[in-house]
Amino acid sequence: MGFAGEIGVEWIDLDPDNARARIAVKSRHRQIVGIVHGGVYAALAESISSAATWGVVNEDGMAALGQSNNTTFLRPISEGHINASAQLRQRGRTTWIWDVEMSDDAGQVCALSRVTIAVRPRRD
Repeated sequence: MGFAGEIGVEWIDLDPDNARARIAVKSRHRQIVGIVHGGVYAALAESISSAATWGVVNEDGMAALGQSNNTTFLRPISEGHINASAQLRQRGRTTWIWDVEMSDDAGQVCALSRVTIAVRPRRD
């Protein structure tokens, strides 16, 4: 799936209310000091939110497009997985809002994101 595939997103469950995915941390995900680059968390949050939204709106000829992504970093990850759990907060006609919690393999929350997905007509 495009960029998500490039960064190694593994889809676990794209439920339209509670989606889950993860990334196995590789050297390409780390910044120079050895911890996962913040952009990886933001990309994972937007990827899971977009994919779960698209799974519903695509049937109606609509596209799911990232509109806003606010990611806060709480603790670093340097190995293992980034585990993402996305909970739908608002399902509107033109926007869906998701809260995404990302944790390490020990279950410690490492980053939080609020992602807004725009729902617009698809241009085939």
